[in-house]
Amino acid sequence: MGQQHQAVLHGGLGLLLAGLLAQPVHAEYGMNLVRGATDYSHRVFDVHMVALWVCVAIGVVVFGAMFYSLFAFRKSRGAVASNFHENTTVEVIWTIIPFIILIGMAIPATRTLIDLEDTSESGMTIKVTGYQWRWQYDYLDQGVSFFSNLAATSRDATKGDPKSIEHYLLEVDEPLVVPINTKVRFVFTSNDVIHSWWVPALGWKQDAVPGFINDAWTNIPRPGVYRGQCAELCGKDHGFMPIVVEAKTREDYEAWLTTKKAEADAAKSGADREWSKDELVERGKAVYGTYCVACHQANGQGIPPAFPALAGSAIATGPIESHIDRVVHGKPGTAMQAFGAQLNDVDLAAVITYERNAFGNDKDDFVQPKQIKAAR
Repeated sequence: MGQQHQAVLHGGLGLLLAGLLAQPVHAEYGMNLVRGATDYSHRVFDVHMVALWVCVAIGVVVFGAMFYSLFAFRKSRGAVASNFHENTTVEVIWTIIPFIILIGMAIPATRTLIDLEDTSESGMTIKVTGYQWRWQYDYLDQGVSFFSNLAATSRDATKGDPKSIEHYLLEVDEPLVVPINTKVRFVFTSNDVIHSWWVPALGWKQDAVPGFINDAWTNIPRPGVYRGQCAELCGKDHGFMPIVVEAKTREDYEAWLTTKKAEADAAKSGADREWSKDELVERGKAVYGTYCVACHQANGQGIPPAFPALAGSAIATGPIESHIDRVVHGKPGTAMQAFGAQLNDVDLAAVITYERNAFGNDKDDFVQPKQIKAAR
């Protein structure tokens, strides 16, 4: 029986060893920095790897000496501790060597950080504003502005198996689009709490702080889609404000820019016409699902006390002027944001109309965009 057990044990160890050797030697475990898509991200990665291997070498020397000393000079072997007070030469050596190592690591790291702060000679500037829980992108040189929200399909996907969903919680309805081979300057701020804009492929992240402006830049050499997310715990839906950067060729970027400007012009013209109630309710349902559902929930019941219900509420069933004022200007001291700066007149009229005719409210009235314009 003993020989049989040994044979089984040896066979099992052999299979385990074969399985380990069969694994890819370059498997990605997600525990290191990514090399990224830009020249700057490559520099960051290289500086990081140099520092990592320097620390590994120091650890091998220090712990190797320690373990050797513990083994070779243990009491059971009759070792007797030396009795001395100091050794100036050794102390000078172990002070100078770490100093040289630190300086050698600090010089390339400092150069890399200084280069990140140099946003001069940029080809365009994009203002990034963090909101609970979405991003606003203002193309300051082109007059284009829009919000980027978690895609509705991604929010619905939270009810399924995350492993079966590609880009789980990393899809948006409006990606940030930039041209390749262009130095793009970003300026960051926030409308409410601290957020952090982070796309690993760019090699950096930057905080968006209320009342402050931070900046950074990137230059993406090849077309592609690069994903990230808010890296600062910013509230209830922190995990639901992803970032998608889409780099396009100059020609494709110009075509996209033309389309966005046309959409903005169409939104302005739409505010000048009369809308039917059914049109407003249909559009308002979509707006509510993007901007309001996180707090007030799909059924309008909210999450009291922080996020009150809309179903049967005094605002949604009261005077229409009060409802407009609350949505446009918000309520200071509460989680209710002012959506006047976030939505256009048509979308504001639509979502207010929807809220007054959904969740059992049935007010049977509606708001025209011109009423929103007058209330601003």
